[in-house]
Amino acid sequence: VLGGDGTMLDAMHRIIDDGLERPAYGLNVGTVGFLMNRYHRQVRLRERLALARPIAVAPLCMDVVTQGGEQHSFFAVNEVSLLRETRQTAKIEISVNDRVRIPELAGDGVLLSTPVGSTAYNFSANGPILPLDSQMLALTPISPFRPRRWKGAILPDRSRVTFRVLEPDKRPVSAVADQREVRDVAEVRLAVARERQLTLLFD
Repeated sequence: VLGGDGTMLDAMHRIIDDGLERPAYGLNVGTVGFLMNRYHRQVRLRERLALARPIAVAPLCMDVVTQGGEQHSFFAVNEVSLLRETRQTAKIEISVNDRVRIPELAGDGVLLSTPVGSTAYNFSANGPILPLDSQMLALTPISPFRPRRWKGAILPDRSRVTFRVLEPDKRPVSAVADQREVRDVAEVRLAVARERQLTLLFD
């Protein structure tokens, strides 16, 4: 993959969505260069590929049920975020492995991040940075009002996380898997999709 900001993420989604079994190696010719390797004028691509270190990355699978009963499924390389749609504070119940852990989170929303996405929106929301090979997930509140001192949690990546929107008619919430948004959600179920695992190559 040769490109700049967002190019690698787009390529990873194409690999995941199409179920392709091939590694991805990126060269940054833009600015930030998310998950990409440094570009040199003399690339020597074959040599660099032969020496590159592989890292396995698995996306989150987001299964959504809307207030109207519609069902959607999307994959997220970075994170899945739930965000309030109006001026009303979102109220969300959070369960981990079918056990309610936070009966009511009140705030702008909440997100679940993979290690890949931990330096993106998760970090902006004061979530922890996770090493790419950590096999962990970051559960991070977005501008929380209650519980007052809850800063989030780090979960094993085998955890199943469920967000249930409380008072959805009064406090509508959208769910976003990377760039794909579903509005007016009632429930969101998240788990790592190991069957869609891909390999990134790094110098």
